[in-house]
Amino acid sequence: MAGKQESGAGKRVVVIGGGVAGSLLAKSLQFISDLTLIDPKEYFEIPWADLRAMVEPSFAERSVIHHKAYLTNGNIVTSTAINVTENQVMTADGRSIPYDYLVIASGHKEPYPEARAERLKQFQSDNEKIKSSQSILIVGGGPTGVELAGEIAVDFPEKKVTLVHNGPRLLEMLGPKAAKKTLDWLTSKKVDVKFNQKVHLSHIAEGSKEYATSSGETIIADCHFLCIGKPLASEWLKETVLRDSLDESGRLMVDANLRLKGCKNIFAIGDITDLKEMKQGYLAQKHSAVVAKNIKMLMSGRNEDKMSTYVPTSKAIAIVTLGRANAVAEFPFLTLSGFFPALIKSKDLFVGKTRKLMGLH
Repeated sequence: MAGKQESGAGKRVVVIGGGVAGSLLAKSLQFISDLTLIDPKEYFEIPWADLRAMVEPSFAERSVIHHKAYLTNGNIVTSTAINVTENQVMTADGRSIPYDYLVIASGHKEPYPEARAERLKQFQSDNEKIKSSQSILIVGGGPTGVELAGEIAVDFPEKKVTLVHNGPRLLEMLGPKAAKKTLDWLTSKKVDVKFNQKVHLSHIAEGSKEYATSSGETIIADCHFLCIGKPLASEWLKETVLRDSLDESGRLMVDANLRLKGCKNIFAIGDITDLKEMKQGYLAQKHSAVVAKNIKMLMSGRNEDKMSTYVPTSKAIAIVTLGRANAVAEFPFLTLSGFFPALIKSKDLFVGKTRKLMGLH
């Protein structure tokens, strides 16, 4: 700790949430502050690698990373934040953690287990579920549902895959051209795609293989995977001093410096922010870089006017993988599909690049 005091910092920084944004920020501030990362799980997970890990469980060995592997000089509290005051964060395990600077990066609510070993077992069990099924139902036609359908169709071409989406087309956050190319590819792999239907999952009897849809159709499948959006992990903030910083969707309203509006020392990054842009991992990484600079500047006592600003990306690059050798990529003025966009992402899904960012080989 002496090094921290000599640097003139020694300030207490608390980061809530160990996803893409929070983990990277914690890593970058750990040697210049008294840093605490609060996360309900003991690991950081590269989320865009999850679907590959379901068809190839050994892939998760590199994409599910112990927080302590990259956070060698910070405090890790494996618990959930339940309250925040002007100078402290309270956790579910009864701790009160004081802060000089607070960063909320809690993202979406994920029902993941606390231990890394248990998470790896989940991928193994998903893999066994896929292998032992002849027919698989995927509910949701966003990036997650599409990518999972692609991974299964390529690795297990003998299985019947049905994808049901409650909307008129796939990938509604992308343009119609990307959606059409994706549908064509899935259809060429014999994935049966059904639109404008919901699946009544609550009505399924134990052991039944019959799934009823909102249009009265019955789909027969040995198992299903639910790939729809998860709620934001911000409900707890409604009972805290930050309740007025939430918009009607439960996102935290931030200014150009990524501080909560009206707060000098509280920031928010990642999916929980109200920034008008696509929620993507590489943008979350940009958020953490801006806030790392701003906290360093504030800790050094420099003028606030010099703080870095973040400009939301209205036209982001989006790449949706379709198995191991294909992808659809939407650039600001161009949509490509096939092998070339796959070269960018599909092979290792940026796992090597992300590990390098975290200081790991």
